[in-house]
Amino acid sequence: NFLNTPDGRKGWASYFLDKGYTVYLVDPPQRGRSPYVQGFETGTVGGIPVTVVEQGFTAPEKFPNSSTSYPQASLHTQWPGTGLRGDPIFDQFYASQVQLQRDIDISDRLMKNALNLLIDKVGACVLFAHSQAGPYAWVAGDSRPELVKGIVAIEPEGPPFVQLPGLSGKARIDGVTRLPLLYDPPVFNITRDLKTVELPPPPCKEDLYVTCTVQASPPRRLVNLARVPVALVTGEASYHAPYDWCFIEYFKQTGVKATWLDLGRLGVKGNGHFIFLEKNNMESAELVLGWMLKNVKGGV
Repeated sequence: NFLNTPDGRKGWASYFLDKGYTVYLVDPPQRGRSPYVQGFETGTVGGIPVTVVEQGFTAPEKFPNSSTSYPQASLHTQWPGTGLRGDPIFDQFYASQVQLQRDIDISDRLMKNALNLLIDKVGACVLFAHSQAGPYAWVAGDSRPELVKGIVAIEPEGPPFVQLPGLSGKARIDGVTRLPLLYDPPVFNITRDLKTVELPPPPCKEDLYVTCTVQASPPRRLVNLARVPVALVTGEASYHAPYDWCFIEYFKQTGVKATWLDLGRLGVKGNGHFIFLEKNNMESAELVLGWMLKNVKGGV
């Protein structure tokens, strides 16, 4: 997905290579070039149904009556082509989607070990994490804060603490992850120590934002992840638009220096979930590069 776009334009990997960065494209264990071997490994693998891709990623504006519809979907304008099966650009994109480990706990555990080993090998780096990969990046920043010099979280799996209706998978009970992060004061028992409350949206956003789940006062702070600058990238027309503000509230409480690249407010309009594949992907890439040049230190 990061190499080039399904309609043949330059992708983010090529863009950052042109800017002088070394780019590693990471396949999580049991996915893509790191295949699942039946009989030798636990869990099961599966794909993403085409209807999920159409309604959630490539053409949400065309399904206003679906159970997963949200107010901002009508703003989606940047997917190349129709976003529907049978369109050659959509078919090229869907053909690139590979099977993945369906047991999220297995995936979390294997990716923590693999990503930490890779970071130890390559050294100082910026992690780009999209969607399901969000928790992988938070865990890596927590485990290797001296080497992870920044995290670019492109609509990471969320929101904090809870799972919203219409989204699949387990909630992130440790805040933004299912695996434990290092808090101060320490968390010994998540359900007992990490108390939460609900935070309603600002008055002007009541029809556009969801209610957030945040820590009860006084909040615990993240010891290691607070050392890593974060950019949160959100598309104007994505299903993340109603709830990515909850990440910012979470990071305020935990002491993480997070910058919200809320693309619509920054003049980059019409994006859905796959920001880096859409027609204006170079505009969003330039915003990310600008953030990196300003915030990432330490010889990356």
